[in-house]
Amino acid sequence: MDKFERVANTVFVPLVARINISKKFPDLFCDKKALELEKYLPKDATKGSFEYSNLASVARYYHMDAMASDFITRNAPCNVIYLGSGLESAYFRLREALGLGKAKFYEIDLPEVIKTRRSVYGENQDEKLVSGDMFTLDWVEKIEDKDLPTILLASGVFQYFKEKEILRFIENLSLSFPGQELVFDATNTKGLKFTNWFIKRTGNADAIMTFAVDDSVEFANKAHADLLEERLFFSEIREILGRSANFISRLLMKNADRGKKTIILRLCLSNLSTNKQRKGQVKLCPDYH
Repeated sequence: MDKFERVANTVFVPLVARINISKKFPDLFCDKKALELEKYLPKDATKGSFEYSNLASVARYYHMDAMASDFITRNAPCNVIYLGSGLESAYFRLREALGLGKAKFYEIDLPEVIKTRRSVYGENQDEKLVSGDMFTLDWVEKIEDKDLPTILLASGVFQYFKEKEILRFIENLSLSFPGQELVFDATNTKGLKFTNWFIKRTGNADAIMTFAVDDSVEFANKAHADLLEERLFFSEIREILGRSANFISRLLMKNADRGKKTIILRLCLSNLSTNKQRKGQVKLCPDYH
């Protein structure tokens, strides 16, 4: 059976990264579900892949897993919503680490992607696959209990859109999930130049990135949100790997951290109706945060 028939090449980039890093640096990151899928990958799936690009991709999952795990531990029962989930396998990693019954996972993506995801992973206990354009927010109706503590995560998604689209999206999210958390990764303007070079190198010239965050506080203010945390991609990863990564990877990771070229942002979504009444004041996240 060809699990990946007619799947876009961009879907393979993060999956290949999780496979390669799980094999080379299992003490840093190990994705058993991704490893199970290696035998199904097309022969050219690893084109353009190299150690640093794999580490940069996995850095997102490393940090977002930690943030989601911490959120679930503090707030169970809760919702964990993956926006533009693709073939992200965090559900399986977190289920293995924390067990079942603590969170309801929602995987949001376009119908064709959800169809592929369903054929590859199935739909599992405490998990719901939801087809739809994340920007229209029609999928919000499928969230069974929006009053539960909720964390929304977007990994490698926002970069493909314009800033005004992302800001509008965050404002609309705030109307449905006021006081909840949004986690996403971002690249600054300088970092985008390198990232787009890599994308072209992998043959995905149509997947050029345009969204950048040069100042996290300024962006949070534009989004009428609280910046809860800004986290560098590689500081912890560099410490764990030591000299086991190759010289080029170590150099690029250090350079990325030094210039804040790649970061993880954690925002508290505000209550926009309250903000407008209070001339821009941002409502803080509830006490459970």
